[in-house]
Amino acid sequence: MDPLFEPVVGEWKRNSPRLATVRRILTLVFSAVFLVAGIALALLLPDDLRWIGAIVAAVALAGAVWGWIWSGRNQRSWGYAENADDLLVTSGVMFKRLVAIPYGRMQFVDVEAGPLARAYGIATVTLHTASPETAADVPGLPADQATALRNRLTELGESHGAGV
Repeated sequence: MDPLFEPVVGEWKRNSPRLATVRRILTLVFSAVFLVAGIALALLLPDDLRWIGAIVAAVALAGAVWGWIWSGRNQRSWGYAENADDLLVTSGVMFKRLVAIPYGRMQFVDVEAGPLARAYGIATVTLHTASPETAADVPGLPADQATALRNRLTELGESHGAGV
């Protein structure tokens, strides 16, 4: 890993590989809708316009392959590290990002999990600050790890004088 994105203390805690599975399922469902639409267009349009349906179907298949590959790489790019005074969150494959959020700046901590994420036992922890630029998500944490992180961040925010 690039030293620019290394935590000062400790090491990155990674999210669950189940995040990639959830994103792959969503990508396949989305791509399947476009594939069906492309096939329907190819069957329903006049002969000289069937190429439109073929292009829609080809783009849907290419999107499914790209989404399958992207999901795994994106899942592996996420990580967080807890320092004494701030939380570091890193993400990104091509365009990497590292956000350091001082515990004293956090306003509240949010935990979300959609139906598919709940079925796979993962959740997203979101840290909100006064500035949307410094808010950060930590997606794909196992539910027990998300709960523990939420509780730790709430305690650290209160001890550092934040509005959590």
